[in-house]
Amino acid sequence: MIYEPQNFDHLLGTPGFSDQLLKNHFTLYQGYINNTNKLSETLSEDVELKRRFGWEFNGMRLHEYYFGNITKESQKVDQTSKFYQKIVSNFGSWENWEKDFKATGAMRGIGWVILYLDPKANRFFNVWVNEHDLGHLAGAVPLLVMDVFEHAYMLDYELKRADYIEVFFKAINWQTVTSRLNAVTV
Repeated sequence: MIYEPQNFDHLLGTPGFSDQLLKNHFTLYQGYINNTNKLSETLSEDVELKRRFGWEFNGMRLHEYYFGNITKESQKVDQTSKFYQKIVSNFGSWENWEKDFKATGAMRGIGWVILYLDPKANRFFNVWVNEHDLGHLAGAVPLLVMDVFEHAYMLDYELKRADYIEVFFKAINWQTVTSRLNAVTV
């Protein structure tokens, strides 16, 4: 199977994200797809390449989740939704969850912040994933993904990651996040 890139050009013009930053990020995403395809073709010939496959594949998928949960149009989360109610139930309040998610993203280092659903325990977790292939929760479903590698914000925000996180929150497509939860039967 050959993986094809998803087109995220509809995100160009998103407030708080320059077109140049997004185009650079799309190019990086394309690189993960190219490398996933190359590694897929040669895995049967070179077993050692399997070590690299998780990095490239997860880099591809995490970018698809990330770009997929961004929108140009500012949205508010539906407070009557199952998603909102589970956030409040798991974290005590929406504000507690948001503070925890943002604080996780503000930690030193590179990586991802992912709001995961553990369908077995029917519980949410905000998780720091240091590298694409390290730190994921086995069996958990990513609902909201934020890229905190420097390429996601440095061009527009330099070292001000907190400013990027605030802009990211204004661009979250809550309908997509909610639909990811609704797709999982718990």
